Amino acid sequence: MTTTSPATEAELDDATLAGRARDGDVRAYEQLVLRYQGPMFRLAAKMLADRAEAEDVTQEVFLKAWRTITRLQDDAAFAGWLYRMTTNRCLNVIRARRPAAEVDPETTASTHPDTRPDHATEVSSQMAALTRALQLLTPEQRACWLLREVHGRSYDEIAEIVGTNSTAVRGRIARARAQLAEVMKPWR
Repeated sequence: MTTTSPATEAELDDATLAGRARDGDVRAYEQLVLRYQGPMFRLAAKMLADRAEAEDVTQEVFLKAWRTITRLQDDAAFAGWLYRMTTNRCLNVIRARRPAAEVDPETTASTHPDTRPDHATEVSSQMAALTRALQLLTPEQRACWLLREVHGRSYDEIAEIVGTNSTAVRGRIARARAQLAEVMKPWR
């Protein structure tokens, strides 16, 4: 087996890294983790509205991915496989909750320093409102909307991730958009 430098590994595509990881190359898998831990955490944080749960889900997903990567049949499908595992794990966490979780904007909203405090406060309020509005969607609508609008996945990719067809995905996203537009009217 040839070894490559860390800088070279970072430049490799997902399929190459996934193939190497499947063959037991820990460094290749580390590169995949570095590449995807941020997007998976952001997806989980927005779906769950709980930073601690999102961290747990992200860690669980990457551990499970490492243990089961030998089952991945198409190395080029690694990202979709990871999105599917993260989405499914989040949906399971949501289903396991007894009462609806309270949304804490302090743990879910991103805070960026701004030179104008009034603008920063307005943006923070808008993000808190969006986070609350996302929690009003069904978990399936929320997953589809986040995968499309935040993570830029195609309708076909989303359908594969959530285990349905692209027509159902389009419907869920349309309903989510309509509901979010209604709830977010005051912020226009």
